[in-house]
Amino acid sequence: MKYLKHLSFRTWLSLVTLLLIALILFASRHELVHAWQLLQQVNIWLLLLVFPVAAIGYLASGEMIFSYLRQKGLVRNVSPFALMRLSLELNFVNHAFPSGGVSGASYVNWRLHKYGVSNGRSTMAQIVRYIVGFAVIVLFLMISVVVVTIDGNVNRWIILMSSGLVTCFTVITLLALYLISSPRRLRRTATALTNGINSMARRIFRRSQPVLDEVAVQKYFIDVHTDFLELRRDKKLLWQPFVWGVIFTIADILPFWVTFQSLGVSVNPASIFIAYGIATIMAVVVVTPGGAGAYEAAMVGVLTISGVNQGHAIAGTVLYRVIAILATLVFGYVFYQLTILRYGKNTKRSATDPKRQ
Repeated sequence: MKYLKHLSFRTWLSLVTLLLIALILFASRHELVHAWQLLQQVNIWLLLLVFPVAAIGYLASGEMIFSYLRQKGLVRNVSPFALMRLSLELNFVNHAFPSGGVSGASYVNWRLHKYGVSNGRSTMAQIVRYIVGFAVIVLFLMISVVVVTIDGNVNRWIILMSSGLVTCFTVITLLALYLISSPRRLRRTATALTNGINSMARRIFRRSQPVLDEVAVQKYFIDVHTDFLELRRDKKLLWQPFVWGVIFTIADILPFWVTFQSLGVSVNPASIFIAYGIATIMAVVVVTPGGAGAYEAAMVGVLTISGVNQGHAIAGTVLYRVIAILATLVFGYVFYQLTILRYGKNTKRSATDPKRQ
């Protein structure tokens, strides 16, 4: 017990993270066994194409944030490896610390702070990433519905789900824009957020000291609003993130198609995209590691409705999801741990140090 009291925060964080990884693997044990069985009948050389495509996706995900920051003059050139690494770490954090994306957003703020980017500017960069991502998904959904309809296998439920998804993305985007477009609304939100969290901390955790400082939260929101005004004046700043968003979306869908092909199953990419869009929403709503369970159920359900054999839908979905989760846990954990050790030991180094880049 005495030894445990002397453990550093970083050591505790590492232990907790390892425990969470063990829980994720235990919860996915049946899928792991199924995926292992599927490997006996798969074209392994075709399946290996999943990895370079996924690497491109991680690069594009990082560029959706950094291309915006680079245009704003907030960061210098960052290597492609650093971008892929940051995206992998973000994916790992969202798997290991499931919170509907909140933990990942906080982690990115912390990581970008090491590049000299303020929390407010970092948040705005992530808002740009999500808004652009929503726009790309809506565009691809519209194209997918048209393609599926022409294919002749359209189902009314598919059209209904796609329309609902487009509406959902649009409403979320409009609400975010409505909030950050007004300093008064942001100040009210900052006050309500600060009071609510501090009150909850007092009642539940018996903390006498406030968890959030209202002045700091106000400054944080004002930074977001300032960036929004600049973005509204120069909408060309969105073009590069949008292009990278298109590349990311294609690279995120293509591995599913490759996995099905490696199993000898031909699936319409448009059907995969519709299933992917709905599964992504489920993964955000259901607070489990990476949306495990809900994601697979949504993918299989939509693919089956669109005409894919249920057995084939389960096989392809489970196989790729297991590959993706294991890659995230292994490589993401290594990079995450190296980052914690590096910055934890050297917090005083200047954020403009090129070695940090």
